[in-house]
Amino acid sequence: MISFVRHGETAHNRDGRLQGRVDLELSERGAEQVARVAARLSASGVARVVSSPLRRARQTARAIADACGAAVEVDERLVEVDYGEWDGRLLAEIRAERHAGWMTDPAFTPPGGESLLAVTQRVAAFCQEEFARGDEHVVAVSHVSPIKAAVVWALGVDERATLRMMLGLATITAIGARPDGSAYLVSFNDGAHHERA
Repeated sequence: MISFVRHGETAHNRDGRLQGRVDLELSERGAEQVARVAARLSASGVARVVSSPLRRARQTARAIADACGAAVEVDERLVEVDYGEWDGRLLAEIRAERHAGWMTDPAFTPPGGESLLAVTQRVAAFCQEEFARGDEHVVAVSHVSPIKAAVVWALGVDERATLRMMLGLATITAIGARPDGSAYLVSFNDGAHHERA
């Protein structure tokens, strides 16, 4: 099983800005969120922790790895979607001016950025490789778009489905694989560890 964990809060999350490849660290609140998700995963038999190369993901992965007694591996395929010229801008600004294609066409690419189709292709390759390694519990620390892409891949649906998903900070989304290699969704946007805090 792969448990995808979205990183904790950063200043850009708090301020409603697109982060994309902007490499921010966790906020104080983000560190608290990460401590809760790490504590929850500590007794779940995690064999490996794999992370996006971005700092907010690596900080999240380090907390989980420390709680689980594992090392952190970095995989570039888990990096957030590249918003290109939109990186760092207020989401409200983009909504006011964006091309209609962003919400209707998975092949749409922001200026200088990356399409949802490209994200799904790289995340699908990551998932297939992980499941081919065997039956172990892997935590993959990533970002909103790659995690939604993993769900799209597991369910075999169109990337437009990602636009109808809401994924919270420091939540767990898990996918599994059957013996024939077909994937399935185990859980989505699980933030029960925050509710108990």
